[in-house]
Amino acid sequence: MVEHFAVRGGARLSGTVDVVGAKNSVLKLMAAALLAEGTTTITNCPEILDVPLMADVLRSLGCTVTVDGGTVSIDVPAEPGAQADYRSVSKLRASVCVLGPLVARCRRAVVPLPGGDAIGSRPLDMHASGLRKLGATTEIEHGRVVAHAEGLHGAQIWLDFPSVGATENILMAAVLAEGTTVIDNAAREPEIVDLCTMLQQMGAKIEGSGSSTLTVHGVTGLQPTEHRVIGDRIVGATWAFAAAMTRGEVTVRGVDPHHLDLVLDKLRSAGAHTDIAPGEFTVRMDGRPNAVDFVTLPYPGFATDLQPMAIALSAIADGTSMITENVFEARFRFVDEMVRLGADARTDGHHAVVRGVERLSSAPVWASDIRAGAGLVLAALCADGQTEVWDIEHIDRGYPRFVENLRALGADISRVSTDPAR
Repeated sequence: MVEHFAVRGGARLSGTVDVVGAKNSVLKLMAAALLAEGTTTITNCPEILDVPLMADVLRSLGCTVTVDGGTVSIDVPAEPGAQADYRSVSKLRASVCVLGPLVARCRRAVVPLPGGDAIGSRPLDMHASGLRKLGATTEIEHGRVVAHAEGLHGAQIWLDFPSVGATENILMAAVLAEGTTVIDNAAREPEIVDLCTMLQQMGAKIEGSGSSTLTVHGVTGLQPTEHRVIGDRIVGATWAFAAAMTRGEVTVRGVDPHHLDLVLDKLRSAGAHTDIAPGEFTVRMDGRPNAVDFVTLPYPGFATDLQPMAIALSAIADGTSMITENVFEARFRFVDEMVRLGADARTDGHHAVVRGVERLSSAPVWASDIRAGAGLVLAALCADGQTEVWDIEHIDRGYPRFVENLRALGADISRVSTDPAR
């Protein structure tokens, strides 16, 4: 059976939605469990497809993994395997984050080049370069990253770009290296801070969490721990955009609103009213949004994961918006599907110009990645008639209870199964 979403536009979203743990954090925390023998427990995990996929990656390394709702328990053996299973890794881009922990624990790692979303090139050059500075050798053999290390040592590492993945891999290798490692131009995302917090609970010595310079004093060993995942700011922001686009009022609970300072400021510029309280925020839009320009940048800039939502908002805004993509060059693939829905949008290199229309029109569309899929559903909420959104397995990888949450807010959306043979 093949599934799609059937979305009928016109509903004004209203109510409260709860956000659970961040997809962009939980997978890295699961990999970090490899650094300590014993059982590490991670709570507030999102019930999304990527969590069991990451569990399969860890099982291929000899771990016993139990996924029970929002709790994941990972029992790591004294000597985990060093070679990750290709079938598991090929489905999940984030699986490359086992590279750093394996080099640190096993002094060897064989990780197939990962799969994941089709949003552009995400080379591993900075990952490999950082590990080499720590004393490892790395090379690509038969579609696999192969790393060896007699022993890791501290180093001064400068990242050409504040890559989240490279920061995470180098950080997780450095916590067990001998001596002190300094990572300059490190990523500053809240998910990096969450990883640092868990590593510190395990006994790591890290300074500068949340800044662009991380200083890591290596230790000889870590202990398993229990850790609660931070709320998913990307999911929370998605609901904020949905409220603004449907001229609704939505309260989002379970995410730190300060992780979304720039997003909420952009929505206020678009005409929304926002209220902030500890662990929650409310967005209300009374009329048609104003056009706003967006530029994606590493945190604390506007997240590339929210670029499709920015384009969807711009498509029904009053005026013309310029959206500039500085992180993933292929993310504008999504714009072609927006045009199917009647958006007046053009792309040129890493810029998109969107002239807002009063209402979009329904059409069948296809999701190319997690966030593009969510952006298409938000656009469908503002279209006349019924829109079919296909390839929804992407959305299931990033949004727990997506349909249920939207329906609870008043959206007319359903999951439809069809037999492709008919």
